[in-house]
Amino acid sequence: MAAPSEVIQDGRSIYRSFGLQVLACVVLGTLLPPFIYARADFDILSNMWMQNSIVASIIALVAGIFFARRMNFYPGVRQLGAVVPTFIATFGFVALMILAFRFSYSNQILFINFVTSVVVYIGVMALATRADSKVFFTVPGGRIERLKTAGLTMRMLSDPSQVLPRNAVIVADFQAEHNDDWERLLANAALAGIPVFHFKQVYEAATGKVQVEHLSENSFGSLLPNMSFVRLKRAMDIALVLVLLPFAIIPLVVVAALIKLDSPGPILFRQERLGYRGVPFKVAKFRTMRTETAASTAEERRAKAMTGDNDPRITRLGAFLRRTRIDELPQMINILLGHMSWIGPRPEAVELGRWYQEEIPFYDYRHIVRPGITGWAQVNQGHVTNLQDIDAKLQYDFYYIKNFSYWLDFLILMRTAKVVFTGHGAR
Repeated sequence: MAAPSEVIQDGRSIYRSFGLQVLACVVLGTLLPPFIYARADFDILSNMWMQNSIVASIIALVAGIFFARRMNFYPGVRQLGAVVPTFIATFGFVALMILAFRFSYSNQILFINFVTSVVVYIGVMALATRADSKVFFTVPGGRIERLKTAGLTMRMLSDPSQVLPRNAVIVADFQAEHNDDWERLLANAALAGIPVFHFKQVYEAATGKVQVEHLSENSFGSLLPNMSFVRLKRAMDIALVLVLLPFAIIPLVVVAALIKLDSPGPILFRQERLGYRGVPFKVAKFRTMRTETAASTAEERRAKAMTGDNDPRITRLGAFLRRTRIDELPQMINILLGHMSWIGPRPEAVELGRWYQEEIPFYDYRHIVRPGITGWAQVNQGHVTNLQDIDAKLQYDFYYIKNFSYWLDFLILMRTAKVVFTGHGAR
């Protein structure tokens, strides 16, 4: 069961202050260690390699804190769990920049400052978590019971006159018909500085899903994506393909040869899928399954488009390619052509997509952004085909669209790396 305090943080603890966190980590994590390393010898501390290392550490640290704080807003991210991978990314990027511009520096100082920065920041966050302990209460009525499916532990209020502790947080269904006593409780709690949340805010923050129940939410509400980011994301997609493609050519040729040796059939698997704004396109992937005769009916084509657990059609090499996502790499061409993005909802086969459109309300809305090689639904649920699971997965897609941003894409990249190494969700 998830702790509600991990889902919604009030953030009033002084230990959550960005300025305090930066100050503590800079002093204890990046300035004190070099001072001790040099044994207070200012001749050593004044060397260019030492100063470059300290400045680089401070830049990486501040960026790491900024990114880690942003990651904490998303579901499934433990407050301390995102620190190490985020700091590895920022310190690693800064180290690459130092090498690219050939600045003098010290590997030892960078590594020591990385370790101490992580330790100090985790310590500060532990203090913040301890100081921010909250008691969550729910107001009965409406759809508040849905929070039980999110795995949250909360206390149900039984009396509107109940005295609440100072660290209370109230969750209610604002669209429910509450009597005057309950409405007075909500108003007085807000006036007293007690946080009051709509249950949908808590549900979305806990599950990473958005349920669209009304047309207004779907058309003109909060689910409209950030169009300025759509354009910038497109430029970043193209740039990343152009950077990676020269390095990927030889590995792609090797994989193609292995596929040809592993089983008879074409190297690439091509399939028509529903893409951006519902326009069909041809996707290209490395073939991971044995070739079969073409289906003659719509039902057969739909069945062939579904991939089950331990599908007997998957080859030995194909299982490895699917687990590591190497089979997706030819889709870089689809990215260049504008059909896809690196990150977005999974593009479904046309036969499946048309079926889902008929059976699931608002399914078409997922096509408002470009489909991706990886995405929020893919790293949270993996590949599914039955209608019930597709409906649940669609809620992940809506969450991604609603929270369309750099930060969520960065988190998806980290989750994708975990999926590649563990195989969870891969088919």
